[in-house]
Amino acid sequence: MADASDVIAAEPGFGEAQLSDILHFLRSWASNPLRVGAVAASGETLARLITQEIDGSAGAVIELGPGTGVFTRSLLARGVAEDNLTLIEYGDEFLPRLKHRFPKARVLQMDASRLRKAHLFEEPSVGAAVSGLPLLSMSPRKQTAILAGVFAYLRPGASLYQFTYGPRCPVPRRILDRLGLKAVRVGGTVRNIPPAAVYRISRRRPFDFTPSAE
Repeated sequence: MADASDVIAAEPGFGEAQLSDILHFLRSWASNPLRVGAVAASGETLARLITQEIDGSAGAVIELGPGTGVFTRSLLARGVAEDNLTLIEYGDEFLPRLKHRFPKARVLQMDASRLRKAHLFEEPSVGAAVSGLPLLSMSPRKQTAILAGVFAYLRPGASLYQFTYGPRCPVPRRILDRLGLKAVRVGGTVRNIPPAAVYRISRRRPFDFTPSAE
């Protein structure tokens, strides 16, 4: 895939399910705007962009903050098996829909900053991770904990895909440097509300992400 490529495509028409998701998302945002982090659920164009480098060969995939499942559906369309998905969602208002829509996936309610201590996998075997979390609204300490948790499970060569509404990577350079990571912009879309960009975050040097590491 070419780096810094812009993906612009027309969104499909909304049906009753999509409208229901939008209303549900708006209610969730109104009750806790800092946790939800956006006034509208991510669109299909952004979902295709953030999952474009992932397919069924990834095996196990972690999704952080799936919300209404827009990215999850895109992962399935890309060939990821539903029973290979681990969905990490903190908001209890989204859990019933996720469990109903993706019954074969592992759906866990937890704070993503506690991933490192959750022992979700016996070894680093996850082929990719996708994040819908609002990292820009989080403290550096929480960002660090989330990244360390994700990379504790990612196998060598695997990446985390993170979107942002900001003009640059939502993870500061000092945090990337501390964890031996690098971030590359893989694309952006103006068809999302608001416009968004996606970054691929991957290892650039060895780092001990196990729970005992500091």
